[in-house]
Amino acid sequence: MAKKLSFSPLGDRIVVKPAPKGGEKTLASGIIIPETVDKERPAQGTVVAVGPGKYENGTRIPLQVKTGDVVIFSKYGYDEVKIEGEEYYLLSESNVLGIIN
Repeated sequence: MAKKLSFSPLGDRIVVKPAPKGGEKTLASGIIIPETVDKERPAQGTVVAVGPGKYENGTRIPLQVKTGDVVIFSKYGYDEVKIEGEEYYLLSESNVLGIIN
């Protein structure tokens, strides 16, 4: 079970723990992804905190993602933050491209 953060995002922002970086990977299809690809910013991670949603025309719009979801997000649409000594990404829900089921 993930530990509770001492940080609560506002509006439609979420906090994501980035996926760990690794070496060369071979997919089930046999495609080899070289280690150099992992040197780019990871675009996948696990949601660890969500904001309450943003207001639009006086109504709060709830977020579609929830804590524990594994998401893919825009590589350049986040801010890197350190919370309690660990690296997290803070991004708006609109930068999330999809949820991995």
